[in-house]
Amino acid sequence: MFPLFLFLFLLRNSLVASVNPLSIEGTVLLTLKNSITNDPEGSMSNWNSSDETPCSWNGITCKDQSVVSISIPKRKLYWILPSAIGYLSKLRHVNFRNNNLFRNLPNKLFQLQGLQSLVLYGNSLTGSVPNEIGKLRYLQTLDLSQNFFTGSLPATIVQCKRLKALVLSHNNFSGTLPDYGFGSNLLSLEKLDLSFNHFNGSIPSDIGNLSSLQGTVDLSHNHFSGSIPPNLGNFPEKVYIDLSYNNLSGPIALTGALMNRGPTAFIGNSGLCGPPLKNPCALDNPGSAIAPSTFPFLPDYYPSLGNGSGKSEKNKGLSKGAIIGIVVGDVIGICIFGLLFSYIYSRVCGFNQDPNEDGIDKEGGVMRKKFLCFRKGESETLSDHVEQYDLVPLDTQVAFDLDELLKASAFVLGKSGIGIVYKVVLEDGLTLAVRRLGEGGCQRFKDFQTEIEAIGKLRHPNVVTLRAYYWSVDEKLLIYDYIPNGILTTAIHGNAGLVTFTPLSWSDRMKIMKGIAKGLVYLHEFSPKKYVHGDLKPSNILLGHNMEPHISDFGLGRLANISSGGSPTLQSNRMATEKQQERQRSLSTANILGNGYHAPETLKVVKPSQKWDVYSYGVILLEMITGQLPIVQVGNSEMDLVQWIHFCIDDKKPLSDVLDPYLEDDSDKEEDIIAVLKIAIACVNSSPEKRPIMRHVLDVLDRLSISSD
Repeated sequence: MFPLFLFLFLLRNSLVASVNPLSIEGTVLLTLKNSITNDPEGSMSNWNSSDETPCSWNGITCKDQSVVSISIPKRKLYWILPSAIGYLSKLRHVNFRNNNLFRNLPNKLFQLQGLQSLVLYGNSLTGSVPNEIGKLRYLQTLDLSQNFFTGSLPATIVQCKRLKALVLSHNNFSGTLPDYGFGSNLLSLEKLDLSFNHFNGSIPSDIGNLSSLQGTVDLSHNHFSGSIPPNLGNFPEKVYIDLSYNNLSGPIALTGALMNRGPTAFIGNSGLCGPPLKNPCALDNPGSAIAPSTFPFLPDYYPSLGNGSGKSEKNKGLSKGAIIGIVVGDVIGICIFGLLFSYIYSRVCGFNQDPNEDGIDKEGGVMRKKFLCFRKGESETLSDHVEQYDLVPLDTQVAFDLDELLKASAFVLGKSGIGIVYKVVLEDGLTLAVRRLGEGGCQRFKDFQTEIEAIGKLRHPNVVTLRAYYWSVDEKLLIYDYIPNGILTTAIHGNAGLVTFTPLSWSDRMKIMKGIAKGLVYLHEFSPKKYVHGDLKPSNILLGHNMEPHISDFGLGRLANISSGGSPTLQSNRMATEKQQERQRSLSTANILGNGYHAPETLKVVKPSQKWDVYSYGVILLEMITGQLPIVQVGNSEMDLVQWIHFCIDDKKPLSDVLDPYLEDDSDKEEDIIAVLKIAIACVNSSPEKRPIMRHVLDVLDRLSISSD
């Protein structure tokens, strides 16, 4: 039965049918247009009753003269979706993303049994999802994210067996997920994102049956409780599982897809224990043995040391006091030996330094070898020190050798505390970037080799590739791809030495922002060791031929520590302490934090966190949006860029006062710019726990790109 308003509307149009009969579907669509309160961009301006069919109207797609798709994204439409949409019986696709739809979804919408995709993210919709959703047997995509939906997810959702994408993130959903059939029925599901809701109860026990999943399964920032179902490990190996910030408890079953996951996937669950978290699981019988973490040098299978009742004195383990005495004695002995070795070693190597050597022939600009700390015969007597006279390739495509490299023309590109970088052109025209690490004494080759070969395995379009290296006691060369378009700093701010300056367009900036995000997601989640860059800044972002970004200088801090001699761990702590003192002095004199890119918590000597990179990335976004340097001059004082942007927000300055003046020609992108500004502000939150992870940042940027198309 038609509602009264629709009946009257059809009656009115029937009076002019003899003049220009509009199809029934066109009449229904006009009820949608008439329900819109505001259409600032005139997205429905050509929806006219004078047309015979609606098939040529904006956002409408027809097949066999029937409406099969309505797609009107990102048009600032302010309206309540009317029930009349349920009368478009052939409708297959609905896309109203990033508008201002509000109130509940009409039940009639869920009577469109042929509906295949329903994309409504980025609106202000409220209410619950009706049980009738189970009638949409052909539904493949359901994206209701970034709304204000409440209530539980209907158990009937498991009847949508063709569903490929279920995205409900950033809502107020609550209640439990269907425990029966969720994993057994939704076997076609490829994307699952339930993050940032209030779902509770246990994770469905059959969820591991979702064998078609791809990318990320995101259950983070909810209230799921109980243990992690072991069958989560049945997901495809490349699937990343995010269970962070829930109420989960018990040991983490590191099997299948759960293996080799860093702590990021599990943090925020105080009841979880075991690797990769630092919270060890308690033993079932704590009196029967000493926990392995107490004496990490003992094998896990070591005989019981706690009480030897029932065993002969011969088989009884050493007492705890005896073990502690042995350990203390060993530590003292190792320390004495280390000090003695360090003294002798420094005496041997100290007289072989050449303070005037910088690794470049001043007259000809040609790379050449240097003297080594150990002569060949001497080095062979030390098992931990190895002479390396040849280039070590890390890529099968490396076709040059050390002699070609040393004969090549070299030009200085830059110099820092971690050494000089050269542009090197081989005789065959191949151009490389060669970093010569700072000089040092006698180092452990094995430490250097382990670290550099791990870095050499990284392969991603947005991370600079390390192709080869050369090691000797006082010469270390890292050979990279040469990236031709310079650093991001120059692209944003120009250079005093440049005659002309072409500012970056917003589209180029978005490409760079997304590329950096992709590189960080790779380092954080898909690299072998779940790396942290630790020193991300525009001068470490190189730009390729098409302005695609490449993250560089990754892992240099660790290599520099090893190259400067001594114990890598002790050296790292010493350098961290020095950096802390330097940053504290900077903070006290200039009221700024480090170089402007370091997160507040880096003032403490703590283990680097991926959230450090998120903060640095946020500062880079702010720099690209505002055109400001990381340290902003305000009157006679200075403040870092993060403080400045908060000052502007608190002072309610107009957007034009904040944006880079070079973006004035991109005024039509204002909505996207504001969206990225919001991302940046979230990234530079002073609390690491409240910063998003890079994968979530990339998801938002991807959506912005799609909605801009």
